[in-house]
Amino acid sequence: MIIGGVHVPAPTVDPEMRSVAQIAPTDTYRPRDRVWVFRNAAWRSGVIESVSERAAMVTYRPTPDRGTGVDTVTARYVIPRAEEDPLLDQPSLRRRA
Repeated sequence: MIIGGVHVPAPTVDPEMRSVAQIAPTDTYRPRDRVWVFRNAAWRSGVIESVSERAAMVTYRPTPDRGTGVDTVTARYVIPRAEEDPLLDQPSLRRRA
């Protein structure tokens, strides 16, 4: 995925093949945590908006272009992200939760 003009390798793991031991429960994440979100057959850069025991609401980039989507996902489809995404990780550019 291209983030801020730089190619950043997204995870390559198939979420359906992840073992339970590799999956962090959704309620271990916090609002504004950086994550990868599996949507439309690819890992997308995203941030956590809110969490419950069963799911997380995330804002993510459905394409490399500007623009975001919001969705609710279960833990299997979320992985922590270390890389910065200038569009998503600047609070002034995102809506407030």
